[in-house]
Order: sequence, then C-alpha cells, then structure tokens
Amino acid sequence: MPAPVGRDFEKTRRELAGWLPARLAQEFGEVRDVEVGELSGPEATGFSSDTLMFDVRWRGDGPQSLGLVARIRPSRMFLFPEYDLDAQFGILHALESTEIPVPKAWWQETTGDVIGAPFYIMERRVGRAPADNPPYNAAGWVTELGPADRAAMWRAYLDVLAGLRSLDPEALGLGFLAKPELGETPIEQELAYYENYLEWIFAGRVHPTVSVSLPWLRANMPKPVSSPRLCWGDARIGNMLFRDNACVAVLDWEMARLGDPMMDLGWGLFLDRYHSEGNGIARLPGFPTREQTIALYEQIVDEPVNDIEYYEVLAGMRFSVILTRLGQQLMEQEFLPPDSDFETNNPVSNLHARQLEEVGIGS
Repeated sequence: MPAPVGRDFEKTRRELAGWLPARLAQEFGEVRDVEVGELSGPEATGFSSDTLMFDVRWRGDGPQSLGLVARIRPSRMFLFPEYDLDAQFGILHALESTEIPVPKAWWQETTGDVIGAPFYIMERRVGRAPADNPPYNAAGWVTELGPADRAAMWRAYLDVLAGLRSLDPEALGLGFLAKPELGETPIEQELAYYENYLEWIFAGRVHPTVSVSLPWLRANMPKPVSSPRLCWGDARIGNMLFRDNACVAVLDWEMARLGDPMMDLGWGLFLDRYHSEGNGIARLPGFPTREQTIALYEQIVDEPVNDIEYYEVLAGMRFSVILTRLGQQLMEQEFLPPDSDFETNNPVSNLHARQLEEVGIGS
C-alpha cells in the first residue's frame, strides 16, 4: 500500500506516543517509558483507508509490547464517498465474540485532534496476504505453494463465508449497517449506494458498462432474504492473512453490509476470475474452479446456491465503479497521464463487459 498521502510519519509517531500511554494504562495497569517504534505501511497493495503498522513497548510488570495497526481516515484521496470508521470498529468488536478470526479492536479516536484525522487501533496479526499487484496467480508467495496448500487456503476462505452466514447480526448489535434511507431491502440499498457512488465520481457521464448492468440489476432483483446476514463486502483471499494455509485474520470491513450471503460468494467468484482471466494469466493449480467452488460452498453450508449469476454481475458492476474512481485517483496522483482512459478501459470494466455479453445483458 502506498504511504498515506501527505503524512509525516515521524510527527505521527510522536503524536501516537503521546496518546497511547493513557489507553495502555486502562488495559494493563501501570505503564512507564512508552516507546512507539517506526511506522510503516503494509506490504499488500490497497487504495482505501490509510494504514500504518508499528510496535509499542513499555515497562509495567516487566517489559511489555504490542504489535498494532492504525486505520486512519484518508487525508485527501477518497476511494469511497464516505468512510465510516465507527462501523468498521464496531464490526471488529462484534466479531471478537465469534469464531471469525478478526484482529482485536483496541481503541478509537474520533475527533481527529491527535494525528489530524480520526483513526482506530487494532491488533496486528502475523500472517501473509495474497497480493493484488501483481496478482497472486502471477507472482509472489502463493505461486510457491503446492496445489494442496492452495486448495486448503480456498477452503479456509469458504469457511469464513459460511461462518459469516451463520451469524445473527441483530444479536451481535450490527443493525447499524442497514441503510433504510436507500431502500426497503438490502439489495435495493446496495444498488442505490452504487448509483449515488457513480454520480459522485462521474457527474452524469455515461459509463459504457455500468450504464448497462445497473438497469438490469434493478429490473432483476432476486427475492430478498428473510433474515439479512453480515456480508463482508470485499470478500476475497487478498483480505485474509494466512499462516500454514490457515486463516489467522479477516481484514478490511469498509464495504460490509447486511444482505444475502450470495453477495459475498458472487464477489469472491468475480474477483477470482479478475485475478486470473481478467489479467490474462492462468489460475494456479489447486484453486477450485467456479463450479467446484459453488459445489464446495453448498457442501459446507448444506444449502443450495441461488441467484449466483445475479450476484456475480452485481460484483462486476460494483468493482467497475470502484476502478473508475481508482483511475481518477491514479490520474490525480500522476501515476497515469491526464488523458488516460483507465476510468472505463481497465481490466475490471473489460471483464465486466465480457460478463454481460456471456449472460445476454444488453445484447
């Protein structure tokens, strides 16, 4: 992940060193000689919330230390229209009591007075995430595994989706994720969110693929689930930390919603296709095919998969909107020339266009 735009790491380190002692004392009692180590960004790529990793050491009942991660409201380059750090922090807190392996949410600062922006601090888990750039099918540590190891990783991913499906959001206090102002049902809310998102970034211009898929998604909404579940949102192995092929952390909850669990499965299937076919590379042996993934998911949850084609198209639409905004960011930061057509001509939108042709949408 690129360093947070415009952030002075040494100044931020000093500010955290002044803020953390009182929080540590609340958790651990006597705290002396607090030291905040060097700040760094994670190795995996990302363009959402600013993320800083660091160690904090202190003396109390002997030497003590914690590995921590700060998730910070972006300083200027907004990928999404809004950043609800309260929701992300609340999700982590809620899931700590479940079998979903999430980092412990330690503290939150909501005013922006400490480091210039609101943030929260969570535990740093030790593990490796499959990379986005270059895609994990092309390079990196995942290519060095055997097929059985990759199959185990994929099973761990589906186990997370099944675990989320089994949770009761109301019992966990996750009702704040509902967006009734956007529609009566979760799928209506999701479509309205992305319609508003597209208007925010495109200001009335016509997107060549999303302008086709959004009306189709509106006209073909599946029957809403009777009991909406927690949907991770950005449900993919790139947002998981693995150690010995087991998942040790599920990360990045800024796209979390309440809705049909098929939304997460559809997203995972589309992102898997993007990380291979979408980038013109072959999938690594051991990763199950789309059909095998669906069959394995059905076996795990002991229920049939319904409406998955719809949710795959929904995933293609959502990711196309996000890449449109990413293209704008890359041009604003001069990673791309100002006349680039990456906004609408990129691997995601092109894959989404092929997806629409395959299912006969717009033809």
